Amino acid sequence: MNNLCVDVGSSSINHDGEELCGDHVEIISDGDSSMVVVLADGMGSGVKACILSTLTSKILSTMIHAGLSVESCIDTVAATLPVCAVRGLAYSTFTIISISDNEIAEVYQYDNPDVMMIRGGRSFNYPAEEVIAGGKRIKKSRFRLRENDVLVAMSDGCPHAGLGSVYNFGWNRDQIATFLESLTDAGYTAKTLSTMLVDSVNDLYGGRPGDDATACAVRIRKRAPMNILFGPPSNRSDNELMMSLFFSKEGKHVICGGTTASVAASYLGRRIVPTLEFVDPAIPPVARIDGVDLVTEGVITMNRVLTYARDYLNLNESHAQWDVKRDAASMICRMLFEEATDINFFVGRAINPAHQNPNLPISFSIKMQLVAELTECLRKMGKRIKVSYF
Repeated sequence: MNNLCVDVGSSSINHDGEELCGDHVEIISDGDSSMVVVLADGMGSGVKACILSTLTSKILSTMIHAGLSVESCIDTVAATLPVCAVRGLAYSTFTIISISDNEIAEVYQYDNPDVMMIRGGRSFNYPAEEVIAGGKRIKKSRFRLRENDVLVAMSDGCPHAGLGSVYNFGWNRDQIATFLESLTDAGYTAKTLSTMLVDSVNDLYGGRPGDDATACAVRIRKRAPMNILFGPPSNRSDNELMMSLFFSKEGKHVICGGTTASVAASYLGRRIVPTLEFVDPAIPPVARIDGVDLVTEGVITMNRVLTYARDYLNLNESHAQWDVKRDAASMICRMLFEEATDINFFVGRAINPAHQNPNLPISFSIKMQLVAELTECLRKMGKRIKVSYF
């Protein structure tokens, strides 16, 4: 078993004037080392394209993950979906990326732009052959992946960007590769990479896309553990147990909450050094404890983190804020979203007397709900999450 994991993220924009996207990305993972990613581009745009791409991606990903052959999967899709009266086709174009053991990739491509691979900051030409599957000519590839390799699948709305305006023949493959090469060494997550690519596509369309455009990035990376301590235990006699378990864990350590920080500082026999730098007036400043990577306020800061997490899973419009800002919430976001792969939450159930003030919109139940929703968002990002309550 290697120490690698797969980070997957996608982003889409709709055809100008359409409420639904005609592209769809489906991801199925066993939660450990096997994953199937399907990007489907439905014929046309709007509702019909959305239905075609959604069904195509869901059927293909489910069947391939179950171990069926690609040929039988494509035959099933063709037999299941309605035939388009105009084009005479029963399904959308698609790209399949199947990864096993976090390092063996199988790629199947039907009429979508070729998957790009960035290795060592440069575009890499992986092997490919043409096979017949379900009566269609399919490009098939199988190759071994390395740490920091990035695969980018896209619908044809991406290379068509700027067609006839900024570029005579659209945003060609070499130009897209150069764009991706400039980003991969920065360590961006797959979600952020796909967002930045689609944002550039939207700019080339002048904000009025002439086609649905979707990018899906797959990044191979090493596992990175992280630990978050949020609130002191309900029983003070558990302080030492909670702290010993927290500090014994491998990886970075983040402490959220003033009382929690005091308990941790006492356990370590070290001082809390406060700072008065309000980078964001709405977010309390950080403090420092020798041996702890980050010390922040609790509920207010984590609520902002949750807001960013919700957006990250949706349009990811806030990534330009938390990716560069130095406030406590942004710093936690970079650690959670970009750095960590395995996150341990140590959550204390003690009730903070300050939160009993009726003028404050904070309660114990809100804190527990915040933890539950944040951990669920992180799971949807593909993180391994473990929550321990004290």
